[in-house]
Amino acid sequence: MSNRLPPAWAKHLKTKPTAKVVPPKAAPPKGHPQAGPPRSQADDMLLRQALELQKEERLEEAEGLCLKVLERSPNHPLAFYILGTLGVGYDNEKALRYFARAVGEEPRNPYYHLSLGEAYLQLSEFTPAIRHIQHALDLKPDLVEALCALGGAYNAFDKGEMALPLFEKALEIDRDHPLARLGLPSALASLGRMDEAAVHLKGAIERRIAVPAAYNAFVHTRKFTEEPPELAAILAEIRDAAHGAEGAATLHHAAGKLLNDLRRYKEAMDHFKKGNQARGGKFDLGGYRRWVDAMIETFTPELVASLAAHGNPSEVPVFVVGMPRSGTTLTEQICASHPDVHGAGELSKLRRIANAIGLKDGFDPNLGKSVATITPDLTRTLAEEHLSYLRERSPAALRIVDKMPHNFELIGLIGILFPNARIIHCRRDAIDNCISCFVLQFNEAHSYSADLETLGLYYREYDRLMRHWSKVLPGRIFENQYETLIEDQEEQSRRLIDHLGLPWDDACLRFFERDGSVNTFSRWQVRQPIYKSSVKRWKNYESEIQPLIDSLGDLAEV
Repeated sequence: MSNRLPPAWAKHLKTKPTAKVVPPKAAPPKGHPQAGPPRSQADDMLLRQALELQKEERLEEAEGLCLKVLERSPNHPLAFYILGTLGVGYDNEKALRYFARAVGEEPRNPYYHLSLGEAYLQLSEFTPAIRHIQHALDLKPDLVEALCALGGAYNAFDKGEMALPLFEKALEIDRDHPLARLGLPSALASLGRMDEAAVHLKGAIERRIAVPAAYNAFVHTRKFTEEPPELAAILAEIRDAAHGAEGAATLHHAAGKLLNDLRRYKEAMDHFKKGNQARGGKFDLGGYRRWVDAMIETFTPELVASLAAHGNPSEVPVFVVGMPRSGTTLTEQICASHPDVHGAGELSKLRRIANAIGLKDGFDPNLGKSVATITPDLTRTLAEEHLSYLRERSPAALRIVDKMPHNFELIGLIGILFPNARIIHCRRDAIDNCISCFVLQFNEAHSYSADLETLGLYYREYDRLMRHWSKVLPGRIFENQYETLIEDQEEQSRRLIDHLGLPWDDACLRFFERDGSVNTFSRWQVRQPIYKSSVKRWKNYESEIQPLIDSLGDLAEV
């Protein structure tokens, strides 16, 4: 058997992306690298079986066969590669290690370099990601997936203008490749070129390429004031069983977005509910509550203060946190419009640090033992490493903003590593915030948002944890209320910049003119001046969302 590789983005792989607009999983590439050194037929047979099991999502059995091969052939690169793909989305650090070992065994295999680069990209490690993806292209210049991966990397890290020619070249090689067809309009949209993005998305739909994802991206290119022909087309596509559950969910959310624009709110909510039901899955609310209990019990004011004495005194890091859809992107854009501030987007680095020291997001209540391992030396090392990571993005900026919303869970760790870091907590009307989460097609990492009652109860846990952090770091967390920002943009923006310890700059009032990529669901909105239509938006759905209002309890301002 030659070492012909299933790509890391193949359909059978489960991934766990951030809450961003992502292109669909693509079909395997048409070309493959040259065969590596000959292997035993027995190993080849086991790895073929592993690939089949992987396609069937029988991941533990596939892993077992790969490990069996490695017992007999300790350095088998394809076994390392398959093990790497099994870790993507579940244990990205593990995936990284296996892909690196595959590269070490066959350094001229472009697919191994590509997968290693994409694994680094999943972990927001921009520099090594670019290096390995570029190396894959050096080895195989016509590798469409590598062109698209490099374009996606540039797009994700605020370099959308560098992504465009890569997607254009990919389309010259394969005009029907889904990653290229959707990657190009995604790059255009991230740069605010929505009309051009819409034209390319219509082209993908006409060619029947990634139809659900293309429709969903299309409806987010603007706000519709009149019913477009695409609505009837989307409703027809929903009836096509060939799209599967995931495609149906995507189409329902696309229909819901259009109907919401058209103020047909009852119909819109019906589609949002069906879209979330099609996603399946169930959030472990009890486990999350126990984890919040453990965080509150472990990260006391005394513990954070004692460990923070060994943290890094830098004032460069800024963390914008809060529930998704609470105004984090808008806040980052305002701050990053200041000439001394760099907006780095949503970075996973802090979560990686937390996972490495045992503060995993798997709701493990035994946090005390993990925190006990945070020595003064480890604190200094982790902080310095994190600061170097931020500095890669902007060596000269006085402030660098990480706007990963769910870092609200890790504010205790932020306080330890960076006692002078600025923390901005974005709050929004609880019902509005929850509805804004419910109507978007988030990935499985946000499964709490798929059910109205669960969403309200989750919000209560988030609120409970944030109240604790305010006691742990009194006066350190700036509360940026969305409605206050909307009501008086200049006054609240001045408060934000003052919190950053910087002089005021009028450019912060023109955040919507800022260059650079925006890659969250908010990318259309933040290209517009401040508008007030999103305040008390939930009243449009009032008759449909009683389970949410009930579960929010006293946090619901009705």
